[in-house]
Amino acid sequence: MYVVTGGAGFIGSAFAWRLNREGIDDILIVDDLGESEKWSNLTPLRYTDYMHKHSFLEALSTNHFGDQIDAIVHMGACSSTTENDMDYLITNNVRYSQKLATYAAEKKIRFIYASSAATYGLGAEGFSDDPAKIKSLYPINRYGYSKQLFDLWALRTGILDHAVGLKFFNVYGPNEYHKGDMRSVVLKARNQIKEVGKVRLFKSNSPQFKDGEQMRDFVYVKDCVDVMWWLLQYRKVNGLYNLGSGKARSWKDLVTAVFKALGKKPLIEFAEMPKELSSQYQNFTEADMSRLSKAGCKVDFTSLEDGVSDYVLNYLEKAEPHLKQ
Repeated sequence: MYVVTGGAGFIGSAFAWRLNREGIDDILIVDDLGESEKWSNLTPLRYTDYMHKHSFLEALSTNHFGDQIDAIVHMGACSSTTENDMDYLITNNVRYSQKLATYAAEKKIRFIYASSAATYGLGAEGFSDDPAKIKSLYPINRYGYSKQLFDLWALRTGILDHAVGLKFFNVYGPNEYHKGDMRSVVLKARNQIKEVGKVRLFKSNSPQFKDGEQMRDFVYVKDCVDVMWWLLQYRKVNGLYNLGSGKARSWKDLVTAVFKALGKKPLIEFAEMPKELSSQYQNFTEADMSRLSKAGCKVDFTSLEDGVSDYVLNYLEKAEPHLKQ
């Protein structure tokens, strides 16, 4: 059995979809559905059962599953970069993850978890996933710090010697619809174009970048789950790895790709960046993917233009926009 925590969320449900494509449906979805709309990500999927995240921990404490679990893919976390409750983030993103990782290590279960490129902060130390550089990283928001705390614990305790952490960069694609303000700019731009025919971006807050030329590493969710599937098969590959496209592109490039997918000429306006955002705004991110490549992962990453086109035309423009078989 494969356990996917955060299995109704964006990347978690996408990975369950990837498992389904491999003919696997012995999947336990672990999440906290509440009143969120993310339940709809589950409707096209085949899985054995659903369990609330707290009930899952209780089941682990009583050895309820015995030796049934083959892998735990831990995508469950609060991923809001604007969450201000640090105690909640530590409880949810650090302590919960520690319990799962410890259980997996004791039972020799494959453990793959979501870290984040938010751990790099403003990128003063670059974007290398070299383990020797983990301690020098300086996150600039609470969410990034919670991920950094768990990475440091996993490194210190030796968990990363037999587990994999993935530093996700700017992921976009189907099944992100429930994420509110945390949805990708691809989705936000498409909706703006549909509603008012144009897209608004923030003006640059740095003389190094023109308006709209700030750059991020945008990675398609289908590529992410391909890498995760590869890591399930090659279990001798362990450690902390970046997961991005490896190529920074500008916001203008991204928005232009959305306009092109919709068959429209680009019309972009620029608004002042809020002061509270300006001090912690990443003007450039780019994943160094060399370590994962050297480990043997040969996933071909989708170009920004092709990824946006697939997302817009085959999902956002369809009546049923979710990943399905």
